[in-house]
Amino acid sequence: MLIDRDFTPAQFQDLLSGYSLIHLATHGLFVSGSPDESFLLFGDGQSVNLQQIRRDWRQLDADLVVLSACETALGSAQLGNGVEVLGLGFQLQRVGAKAVVASLWRVSDQGTQALMAEFYGALTHGDLTLTKAQALQAAQVALITGQAVTGTDGQRAISIPTGHGGRSVGSDAFPGYNHPYYWAAFILIGNGL
Repeated sequence: MLIDRDFTPAQFQDLLSGYSLIHLATHGLFVSGSPDESFLLFGDGQSVNLQQIRRDWRQLDADLVVLSACETALGSAQLGNGVEVLGLGFQLQRVGAKAVVASLWRVSDQGTQALMAEFYGALTHGDLTLTKAQALQAAQVALITGQAVTGTDGQRAISIPTGHGGRSVGSDAFPGYNHPYYWAAFILIGNGL
């Protein structure tokens, strides 16, 4: 686990070929048509752009890479033309990840934490063997039905979904994480098995 200042491009690059599952909880930006401006941010403040990723991360051999930050699957400002899923997630698949979980919009930290806890719980559930796609679906269903819990006390956090610009898209008493804002942003790109 690389956290904060230990999460550097060099440290991360040394680990690329050694893990089947990589989770990047960091900021990134994909700028369509501008590989020098597209980047992933590291804990020490450095970033790597898309050209560096394509050049230096060729040894990436993960079965699954999870990008849990905002808009990591978003590839174009013009939604609806099919290129919105060609963002950082797709680019990581191009350099070797078999599958990538990424987001299509700005996500809630608390909602994402709940979704990821459910996702990893479903993915590694003892005697059940779920595919990556089934595990993501199970996590989303857990949020929809109110079965997802956060924290050691088992309490659901209450957070109001917001749209671009920070405006609320829910009521002041929004219950849990069943609103699509929390669970629908994440998609699986690549091999869902």
